[in-house]
Amino acid sequence: MRFWVECGDFLRESRRHFHDTGALLPSSRFLARALVSEFKKRKGSCRILEVGPGTGSVTAQILRHLLPGDQLDLVELNSHFIAILQKRFNLERKFVGRRDQVKIIHAAVEKLPGEGLYDFIISGLPLNNFSVAQVREILRVYNRLLKPGGTLTYFEYVLIRQLKTPFVDRRERRRLYRVGRVVGGYVRAHQVRRQRVFMNMPPAVVRHLRPRPDAEETVGIQVRSDLLVSQVASR
Repeated sequence: MRFWVECGDFLRESRRHFHDTGALLPSSRFLARALVSEFKKRKGSCRILEVGPGTGSVTAQILRHLLPGDQLDLVELNSHFIAILQKRFNLERKFVGRRDQVKIIHAAVEKLPGEGLYDFIISGLPLNNFSVAQVREILRVYNRLLKPGGTLTYFEYVLIRQLKTPFVDRRERRRLYRVGRVVGGYVRAHQVRRQRVFMNMPPAVVRHLRPRPDAEETVGIQVRSDLLVSQVASR
């Protein structure tokens, strides 16, 4: 029953804010379990950041595995999703029991201050929906917020760029291509494991990454290469 309530809330918001939401349905429990699989392995207390929790489908899985000393921060830009999350932490038993360990932040992740704060970042942001500049900035922010040796986990829908390309104009194809280059370079440099999740709509790939200390430089190199390719292609 709870899943169908989430679906209704998520569908209404995705229609209004598809650019920031990037999906029509909340993450399935199978996708949520994959997203927390690295986090579940840790020993000892840690600090976790969930980016774009939406209606809380992945949050619920994170809460199941919180230890007494853990701290979970949820950063969400959509005000309607913020209200849903606050309601769940006030009313639902499995949320209420962890309320003292959770902080809800109404903001864009790019606005978060600090450096080396989190052991784990679990992201639900739809990178394929953003501009190349936004994608680069989000990756830089993740690098800044992660502790050395920390893990970034995110997902993307299977073949989404390839499926969209034939149906969009030249400008959008170029954007998708450039986003793919930036994200692909980052993944090749830092991915430690990936999981395919077919029991989701649409199917998804979960990627677990551990950015090295030179991760900022890696993004920078990819950016310069991407810009050169774009300039040549536009001539």
